[in-house]
Amino acid sequence: DVQLVESGGGSVQSGGSLRLSCTGSEYEFSSYCMGYFRQSPGKERERVASIDRDHTPYYADSVKGRFTLSRDNSKNTLYLHMNDLTPEDTAMYYCAADPRGRRDTCATTSEYKYWGQGTQVTVSS
Repeated sequence: DVQLVESGGGSVQSGGSLRLSCTGSEYEFSSYCMGYFRQSPGKERERVASIDRDHTPYYADSVKGRFTLSRDNSKNTLYLHMNDLTPEDTAMYYCAADPRGRRDTCATTSEYKYWGQGTQVTVSS
């Protein structure tokens, strides 16, 4: 199975920045759709951003202009740069991977085959 190891969560004040990283075990990382989801208590899981095999990112409206998703296939690593954070961004963030890396799927799907363990992001006002 594919293993995803996440890092980079933490606590920050409103307006601050954090970078999340997700490194995958050796597999066809470059061809996978990769994404980040988040979930806070009492709320449904939300797709934050995804990136297809051609490195095209897709963002939820709530994070557009503030978050940047990128991938380094040479390192099997996904990065989520989060700027201008607000308390509403507080959640557990999960990295996910799916073998369907094409744009038509990656742009919209929330059904991913593999998931990381999650990393907590807390933004205080």
